[in-house]
Amino acid sequence: MSYQQIAEVYDRLMQDAPYENWEAWTKRVINSYHPDTNRILDLGCGTGEITLRLAGHYQMTGVDLSEDMLAVATSKDNAKTVQWLRQDITQLDGLYGFDCVFSFCDVLNYITDEKKLEDVFIRAYDALKADGLFLFDVHSVEHIVQHLYGQTFAEVYDEISYIWFCDPGESEYSLVHDLTFFVQNNEGHHVRFDETHFQRGYSTETLKQLLNKAGFDIESITSDFSNELNETGDRLFFVCRKKEREL
Repeated sequence: MSYQQIAEVYDRLMQDAPYENWEAWTKRVINSYHPDTNRILDLGCGTGEITLRLAGHYQMTGVDLSEDMLAVATSKDNAKTVQWLRQDITQLDGLYGFDCVFSFCDVLNYITDEKKLEDVFIRAYDALKADGLFLFDVHSVEHIVQHLYGQTFAEVYDEISYIWFCDPGESEYSLVHDLTFFVQNNEGHHVRFDETHFQRGYSTETLKQLLNKAGFDIESITSDFSNELNETGDRLFFVCRKKEREL
């Protein structure tokens, strides 16, 4: 997956994303489960929209693999309140002592190998203090199968247009996103570029098993920013707590 070109237009494409809902949900969960939280690690921070919204309340560190995404995030951080780091979230290095680790906007659906997803959970566990929280969301498999497979999405704006095809991948609950963009350059001409992204859904049972194996207790599973679980919802939210590993 490449974010080299899409980073330049990502925020325009995501201008209607409910970032305020992620912010409110995170604060609500922290207040309920770990009110003393200070240091938070954002895995897959992208252009930093959620990270920066929380930076006024917590000490934030944002991690992403894409230099281009991080460049956009850094350019928005005028007060230099966030520590931005380029790392692979399956191979975190030197990050410890956090009260909370989170990964939002279906970042974990981009981890298409189950062993690598387990690695993310283990690295999140290691980055946390004792009793710390690990929060994340994923597309539900029902949403992938019922609402994304075979769908085509398109938008036309003055400066950018795109067409987006969603098709099943080769493995169970996998998804291939084929995207074509037309972006207006400084001369007023529209330039085309194409990207292909891969995602995978995981059953709730698989996620529970991997989390327990990594050393987490699951405090709650809900859907679509609510306090209730509906497994046919679009997005599932997990609240997990670090427990001491058995020797």
